[in-house]
Amino acid sequence: MNLSKEQKKAVFHVKGPALVLAVPGAGKTTVLIHRTANLILNHNVSPEKILSITFSRASARDMENRFKSLYGDISNIPVGFSTIHSFSYGLIREYAFKNRIRYTLIEDENKELNKFKLLKSIYYSINKKHITEERLETLLNSIGYIKNMLLSPEEFLSNNKIDIKNFEHIFKAYEDYKRANRLLDFDDMLTLALDILHRDKGILEKYRNRYEYIQVDEGQDTSKVQMEIIKTVAHPRNNLFIVADDDQSIYSFRGAYPKGLLDFNKVYKDGKIFFMERNYRSSKNIVTVCNKFIKKNKLRYNKDIITENPLCEPINIVKVNSMAKQYEFIVEELKRHNKYEDTAILYRNNISSIGIIEYLERNSIPFYIKDMKLKFFNHWLIEDVVYFFLLAKDNTNIEAFENIYYKMDGFISKNQLHFVKANGRGQSVFDTLLDIPGINEFYRKNFLNLKLNFKKLSKMKPYDGICLIEKTIGYGDYLKENSMKFGYIFDSLEDLLGYLKIIAKPLNSIDELLLRLKYLNHLISRSHRMKKGVTLSTIHSAKGLEFERVYMIDLIDGEFPTATSIDEFNRGKIQQLEEERRLFYVGMTRAKRHLTLITLDSKNDRKTKPSVFLRELENLKF
Repeated sequence: MNLSKEQKKAVFHVKGPALVLAVPGAGKTTVLIHRTANLILNHNVSPEKILSITFSRASARDMENRFKSLYGDISNIPVGFSTIHSFSYGLIREYAFKNRIRYTLIEDENKELNKFKLLKSIYYSINKKHITEERLETLLNSIGYIKNMLLSPEEFLSNNKIDIKNFEHIFKAYEDYKRANRLLDFDDMLTLALDILHRDKGILEKYRNRYEYIQVDEGQDTSKVQMEIIKTVAHPRNNLFIVADDDQSIYSFRGAYPKGLLDFNKVYKDGKIFFMERNYRSSKNIVTVCNKFIKKNKLRYNKDIITENPLCEPINIVKVNSMAKQYEFIVEELKRHNKYEDTAILYRNNISSIGIIEYLERNSIPFYIKDMKLKFFNHWLIEDVVYFFLLAKDNTNIEAFENIYYKMDGFISKNQLHFVKANGRGQSVFDTLLDIPGINEFYRKNFLNLKLNFKKLSKMKPYDGICLIEKTIGYGDYLKENSMKFGYIFDSLEDLLGYLKIIAKPLNSIDELLLRLKYLNHLISRSHRMKKGVTLSTIHSAKGLEFERVYMIDLIDGEFPTATSIDEFNRGKIQQLEEERRLFYVGMTRAKRHLTLITLDSKNDRKTKPSVFLRELENLKF
C-alpha cells in the first residue's frame, strides 16, 4: 500500500467511532477501500459484516470497481457498497415481508401512479388551479427537506418562506394518501426505515448484529434522517467510520446536515478525528489560494489544505464587459488549448449553460452536459415569446392570441377574448377586436397600436423582435408586475429573455429561431454521448470530479453568491453565505493546473458587481 502517514492512521483504525476529515483531492475513496480490505484481511471481518454507505449509485459502483481492481476476490463473499436509499429499501422490504405488507414506490414518472401526478392532483383539488412546473419542483423540494431534516411542516414554515398556497394542507393530504395506500417516495424510504428501527426491536437487533462495522462516504452530504439511521444501527458498538469534509458541505437545500460533523465529539466522547490535509490533485497555486479562501468561513473545523505538487500558473481572474464577451473569451481559450475532454466550464445555476451551449455549437466545439433537466426550452416565458412570434406570423392564430392576450399592452378583457373566439375565424384577431360593437376610442387606439406593432414584428429579425415584444408591446411590464406572483425575482426572468436574445442574435427569421430552439434542445438531450467534449456542469454536479483546466463563469454578486445569502449575511445570519463560499471552494478545487474565474461588468444591460468571493481572492496576500 503506497499510503501517506495520515492515510495509514485512518486505514488502520478498527474499533470505535472515527471521523476522517479529508480535504479535496486527499484520496478519501482510496482510504475507504484500503480500510475495508484491512478489516477483511487483517482482522478476519466477514464482508457481510461491513456496511459501506456512499452518496450515489455512481460512487457505489465506482468504489466497488476500484476495490475489485486493487484486491480482486479476497473473499468468497462479495464486498458491497450501497447508497443509504438502497440500504433503507432493503430494510423496508424485510419488514414488509415479515408483516405481509406490500409497499409501492411512486418515483417512476412513466408509471400511471407517481408522485408528480399525485401532487399535481392534490394541488388542484385544494387550490382549484393547476400547478406550474416551477411550483411543483418547489413543493417536492420542500417536502423532501422536511423529511430529511425530521421537521414538521409548521417548524419548516416558521423558518422558510414558500410560495405555495395551502402548503400544510397539501403536505398532509399527500402524506395521508400515501400512508392509506402504502405508497413510498424516496424520502419516505428514509423516514419509514428509521421508524421501523425505532418500532421493531427484532429488526433493529438483527441489523445491529448483521453490520458490526459501518463506513460512510461523503459524510458532509448526509441528512439528519440518514445520520439517525446510521447512528441507530451502529449503536452500541459504534464502530462507525465517517469520511467527510465539512468545507465541501453544499447540499443544505436537500437537508444535508454538516452540524452533525461539527458535533461529532459531543455525540461520541471517545471518537477519534483524523485529518487528511494533503491534496494530490491541484497545483500549489490553486491549493494555497483555496486554503486561505475557505478560512474566511467560521463554521468549520480548523484545518489546512496543503500540497507537495509544484507551482504552475497563478489563478486567472478575468473581467469582461458582457455575456457575449465572456463566451467569446472561452471559445478563444478552448480553440487555443484544443484539449476538450479534460476541460470543464462550471457555473452556479443551470440556466448559465444556455449561452455557452449556443456559442460552443456555433463554433463546432463538442460538449458534454452533466445536468440534463434544463427547464429553459419548455419554460413558460420562452413559450410566451414563441406565441408572440406565431401571432405575428399569422394574425388569425387564435390559440396563440389566447395564450398572450393579457400579457401585452391593450387591456384586452376576457369578454373581448370570447368575442374574438366566437367571431374571428379566418380574420386577423386585431380586426375582430376592432369589430366589437360599441368599443370606445381608448380601446380602438390600443387595438390599432397592437395591430401595427405585430405587423412590424412579423418583418423583424428575431433579436429585434424580442426587444419589441419586451419594450414596446408591453411584455416586460407584465413580467415586472407579475414576477412576485410567479415566485420569481424579476432579474431572473430578465435573464431568461437575455439568453433567448443570445440565441436569436445571429438569426434572420422567426422560423430560424423556432428551428434553433428545437435543435439546441435536441443537442442537449444527446450530449451525454459526447464523452470527448468540454464538460458543462453546475458546481453541485461536478463535486467529486477533477479536470486539468476549469473555467468558472457568471461570477457576479446576486448570482454567486445568491442575493438571498447576501441579504441574510447583512442581517447577521452567516450560514447561507458560508455555504455559498463552500460551493465556490468546491468549484475551484476541481482544477488540477489551470483555473480561470470570469466576471462581468453588465448583464442584460444591468450594471453588475464582481462576486464578493472574487474581491476576497484579490485581497488575499501571498
